[in-house]
Amino acid sequence: MPLSETGDLLRVEGLTVRFGAVPAIEDVSFALRPGETLAIVGESSSGKSVTALALMRLLDPRACSVSGRALLRGPDGRETDLLALPERAMADLRGRALGMIFQEPMTSLNPVHTVGRQISESLIRHERLSPRAAAARAVDLLAEVGIPEPARRASAFPHQLSGGMRQRATIAIALACRPRILIADEPTTALDVTIQAQILDLLHRLQQETGMAVVFITHNLGVVAEIADRVVVMYAGQVVEDAPVAALLEHPAMPYTAGLMRSVPRLDAALHTGRRLLAIPGNVPDPRQRPAGCTFHPRCGHARPDPCLRARPALEWAAPDHRVRCARWQEIAA
Repeated sequence: MPLSETGDLLRVEGLTVRFGAVPAIEDVSFALRPGETLAIVGESSSGKSVTALALMRLLDPRACSVSGRALLRGPDGRETDLLALPERAMADLRGRALGMIFQEPMTSLNPVHTVGRQISESLIRHERLSPRAAAARAVDLLAEVGIPEPARRASAFPHQLSGGMRQRATIAIALACRPRILIADEPTTALDVTIQAQILDLLHRLQQETGMAVVFITHNLGVVAEIADRVVVMYAGQVVEDAPVAALLEHPAMPYTAGLMRSVPRLDAALHTGRRLLAIPGNVPDPRQRPAGCTFHPRCGHARPDPCLRARPALEWAAPDHRVRCARWQEIAA
């Protein structure tokens, strides 16, 4: 569906982040609808986390420049550009309208405050709860995310918890005020499969109850297939494919997307001795030295001097709800 379609909860248009003269992400655009789960996938250094931090306005403006628009639709239907808000107004939205689960809990949790106090902070500020009521709610949230003995864990400091418990504590903080949009950056990486399933079930239940939309950043295409409605594939700081999850998994138009899917370990392949896992050759290019033309062409088996090396391809509509960045996608599909 075109990005201009009304009803989008969030529309990101031309988001670009530069660290000095080095582009980290370029012209990133996508839309998010109420209650939708949008998965952002790609290798490390593709720009996924920088995109999330830019939307939350958590990048240091002294170190980078951010341009583009991120239009958040309020309950009254009016749109607010998150990238143009004063910092005080943006701080009022963080935790209340926008929540984020960070990738590394040890660096996102404050080491000198208890876990319960860190959860209570946003409840006191945004929900206007008393300290006692906020502390009780913090215990409930820890129980919701699967932490045993939540009352005792609420009084613990981050270093007293295991890595998995710290990750679940950051999830509790992000969900405390039931945000309208949750940005989850690899939220289940440090968790075992049982707790991962509990967290995914919790997110799904909250979506059903509140209409919360989720931006889910992950490397796990198995999780994407299970929870996502749409998928944005990023490579070298650009969106290279954007489609509904079923269409993308069944008929990927971008060779990079197809390569990601081929590199996923499969049980049927593992049962055949001598069958090797197919990996994408090479590495994501250094953002300071990105190749001319299509940035994926040095690793692409379909690349040709013309047109792949001649010019950087634009995003094209392969279908009414499917965008792809590849000069030869029609030939490859045929």
